[in-house]
Amino acid sequence: MNKSIEQDSLGIDPAAHALAEMPITRHLMVLRQHLFKIMAVLIGLFFCLLPFANQTYQLLSEPLRAQLPLHSSMIATDVTATFMAPFKLNFFLALMLAMPFMLYQLWCFVKPALYAKEKNLALPLLIASITLFYAGVAFAYFITLPSILHFFISASPETVAPMTDINSYLAFCLKLFLVFGFTFEIPILTLLLILLGWVSTQQLIEKRRFIVVGCFFVAMFVTPPDALSMIMLAIPMWLLFEMGILLGKLLEKRRSS
Repeated sequence: MNKSIEQDSLGIDPAAHALAEMPITRHLMVLRQHLFKIMAVLIGLFFCLLPFANQTYQLLSEPLRAQLPLHSSMIATDVTATFMAPFKLNFFLALMLAMPFMLYQLWCFVKPALYAKEKNLALPLLIASITLFYAGVAFAYFITLPSILHFFISASPETVAPMTDINSYLAFCLKLFLVFGFTFEIPILTLLLILLGWVSTQQLIEKRRFIVVGCFFVAMFVTPPDALSMIMLAIPMWLLFEMGILLGKLLEKRRSS
């Protein structure tokens, strides 16, 4: 009884204390249950989306087909490409749709080990990170991808008819989506660094010019080799960094009050 009161006074969750006393095999069994749920949902979504795989690829290729000349089209340079490209896209889409559930299952696994204060911070950050990732993918599809495609198609010589391989286009799009999805996590990363006490907003402000240069440096390596792609990634990275500083200032002000 006294031990329980002492834990409450220290802010220790009794469930977390019980979890700490749990053997490692029990932890692995609980983790396996969550992983089974994740796999079940992922496989279920994959097979539910499979009948629409070709329509999904048509939707993905719409920005490119809108930029191609009248008599140009997409091509398949491999016998299996017409099947594998929509298949790969279908798996990626199932993974994207299952992501909130996957992160929720991981949250359920680590939640008992967190203190009450950590739980209050972790859940909003988790929801915000999912939302920002989807926002990054949407930004890449609706804004960045059409602009980049228009630049490359318009820059091609008149004697060359652009005919993009469907597998190459899929790889290009998925890389772009992932880059922008993770780039939009910058405010969360900045906020976490401030929360952990590794940096302060003042330190980030003092190093702003180096971070802005770093944004352009990173964008130069992860985007296609053209200035437009680099700018369309570097500027959002910089603005998202500024958003992280703003949120960090609000957090530090709340702590001091």
